[in-house]
Amino acid sequence: MPAGKTKAQPLETVPYVDLSRYAGTWYEIASYPQRFQRGCHCTTATYTLSVKGYVVVENRCRRDSTSGPVSFIRGKAFVEKNSGNARLKVQFFWPFRGRYWIIDLAPDYSYAVVGHPGREYLWILSRTPAMDPAVYARVVERIRQQGYDPARLVKTVQCP
Repeated sequence: MPAGKTKAQPLETVPYVDLSRYAGTWYEIASYPQRFQRGCHCTTATYTLSVKGYVVVENRCRRDSTSGPVSFIRGKAFVEKNSGNARLKVQFFWPFRGRYWIIDLAPDYSYAVVGHPGREYLWILSRTPAMDPAVYARVVERIRQQGYDPARLVKTVQCP
């Protein structure tokens, strides 16, 4: 480990997620930029409970502008046992599964924060296309306390 670097504490998830309340559409408010989301605007994620026990994940965005063509991908999320539904493994391309950990969640399910235990990924999600600046500031402070670098966050341009 390089000098001056300390090992981050294990990433904590929320204790419990009611998947029926979590289901529905979320708007991406900010995220760590990822190659697979390059050029995305108006990004949303929609979760639907499957009768087969997994969660259907549908991610959408508009490419290159708020009026650009819609890009869409569908996948499946599987709950990790004994995680209170807060740790999922998302699969868009078989056989690869990525860790999707819910690390912050409003009591009324109005916002959520999704991360990765290696802190490589981070998404701040809201039920509405905009988030109150004071709520956003509190969320950012909590992710900082979880070992994420808030300077890496990029706000998502949502459709008007």
